[in-house]
Amino acid sequence: MPLDPPPVGRRERNKQAKLERIVAAAGELFAAHGVDDVTTQQIAERADIGTGTLFLYAKTKGELLLLVQNAAYVDALARGRTAAEGTPDVVDAVMAIVRPVVECNRTQVDNGRTYLREMVFGDPEEPRHREALEIVAQTEEAVAAVLRRDARITGEHAATLARIISAVQFVTMAAGVNATAEVEEILQDVRSQVTAILPG
Repeated sequence: MPLDPPPVGRRERNKQAKLERIVAAAGELFAAHGVDDVTTQQIAERADIGTGTLFLYAKTKGELLLLVQNAAYVDALARGRTAAEGTPDVVDAVMAIVRPVVECNRTQVDNGRTYLREMVFGDPEEPRHREALEIVAQTEEAVAAVLRRDARITGEHAATLARIISAVQFVTMAAGVNATAEVEEILQDVRSQVTAILPG
């Protein structure tokens, strides 16, 4: 008979409540003003905590952005996986995974591009950066699973192609030349590159 997990103590509940307030405050302020125009002091005030307490949860604004965006990207990936399951064509299924991630990234373009920079160039040992990289790995696994539907693509080759598609997606979203591009333009660009690298 499985044991019920031990009840969460008051201290842990308080920590979780503070974290939720921080994520909500940072998310609202970043969405309204962009990450560059928001201070940690504003986030702390909105979350009703001290600045010192804020830094216990995230040491920089970049980490705060990762904290906010990681949750959004997890949701985007879940939507993409669900959409891909019901999409028989391989390219269409790959794009079903890509679409919600691009939409998430373009909700606030500057935040999305900053998130990508933080993810790529941040310290992979820092927990928020590590979470972001894990989301990328999960996205690549989802794409590889779709690619393996094509009998011409072996398991190892599918994993390699998935990493290439991930790079295509992220470079296309982060490129300065695409800073003003709409979601559909980004998706069309990614699709043309995906089509070029997959077996015809």
